[in-house]
Amino acid sequence: MMFYKFAYPLPMVAFFAIIISQAGAYDPLDPNGNITIKWDVMSWTPDGYVAVVTMTNFQMYRHIMSPGWTLGWVWAKKEVIWSMVGAQATEQGDCSKFKGNVPHCCKKNPTVVDLLPGVPYNQQIANCCKGGVVSSWGQDSSTAVSSFQVSVGRAGTSNKTVNLPLNFTLLGPGLGYTCSGAKKVPSTVFLTPDGRRKTQALMTWNVTCTYNQILASRYPSCCVSMSSFYNSTITPCPSCSCGCQNNNNCISGDAEIESVVGKNRTRSRNSNAMIRCTNHMCPIRVHWHVKLNYKEYWRVKMTVTNFNYAMNYTQWTLVAQHPNLDNITQVFSFEYKPLLPYKYTNDTGMFYGLKFYNDVLKEAGADGNVQSELILRKDMSTFTFKQGWAFPRKIYFNGDECAMPGPEEYPYLPNSANSKLSTMASFLLLVFANLLGMI
Repeated sequence: MMFYKFAYPLPMVAFFAIIISQAGAYDPLDPNGNITIKWDVMSWTPDGYVAVVTMTNFQMYRHIMSPGWTLGWVWAKKEVIWSMVGAQATEQGDCSKFKGNVPHCCKKNPTVVDLLPGVPYNQQIANCCKGGVVSSWGQDSSTAVSSFQVSVGRAGTSNKTVNLPLNFTLLGPGLGYTCSGAKKVPSTVFLTPDGRRKTQALMTWNVTCTYNQILASRYPSCCVSMSSFYNSTITPCPSCSCGCQNNNNCISGDAEIESVVGKNRTRSRNSNAMIRCTNHMCPIRVHWHVKLNYKEYWRVKMTVTNFNYAMNYTQWTLVAQHPNLDNITQVFSFEYKPLLPYKYTNDTGMFYGLKFYNDVLKEAGADGNVQSELILRKDMSTFTFKQGWAFPRKIYFNGDECAMPGPEEYPYLPNSANSKLSTMASFLLLVFANLLGMI
């Protein structure tokens, strides 16, 4: 009888796991965001083809930071890579069967990485050699592309005999991406530099990779704290937002920081043990402070703090969702771009650093933060300081959604029902803030 009691849960668990995975890959603030990998066969060779592989990041606010992307696949048959330009396979594999010319890679499942900047010109093609760093489409579409050329041997030599690679994987630079199978699409059309002639690839196929934060990590990678001018209470990040503290996963005192971190440390992908010990244990904290209230405007200060001693965040992005972002008047120290995932909704914006000024969020320490202030125009039909309205609905850092305090934790206006004193204090605070706005 026990066998029949547990006959159904396993298929049901698998079903719900698939549903959750697919739901996690859908980002409501960037519903069309993905990384598209396009293979254009440019010429046939005696035993295969030469293809240009182009990776385009169509995600509005999720970029690929250093140490860059890693792309993998499995050959359908016994293909080899004779040569590459603009990228390299991380392992050559067993090429002992070849006499004379030895392939660049003989592995059944090659893993490819971008070349570093400064390689010789004969090893470069357009949009290569950036160390795998790819901007988000919303931040800079001109640098949201990465390309390389690959010469494939022991493969088909026509559109009918080529076998598409299988089981694509993408690290960007860590886990989180799931890739579709390769799909043949209409051949890419190219325009000559003078604009007078069109050419096209001999064959083209696409692979689409989408990001799922649940696959990337079991915990968030950032959290949000809050404060306001009308309440002295500071709402901290929720405890254990990004995991809980133990003796081995963080750095506490200054002496430990100096001994463990040092000046010439090596940086690795797994830098969790280099995070400052906090109650929230997040490498990134975003603080939203409701700073001032004017007659027709109100002012917010945002501070992003890095608690990771082993990582600088280059080309960082911050996304905020708030109903008053449809009427933002001025942004200080950050670049700002509204995100319009839906035609009639303008409540989401992307912030990022000014180039060569604060586009790098430095490692934890005195300089490990960036700040901005926003001035927003009030819509008197909706504006209020009550019930946490002045605080964001969602915050994302580098494309990952941050852990938010519960609504009951938000700084609140003093309740007039508690005492006459709190009523008078609240009134005086608001009057004084309005007077400041009129000066």
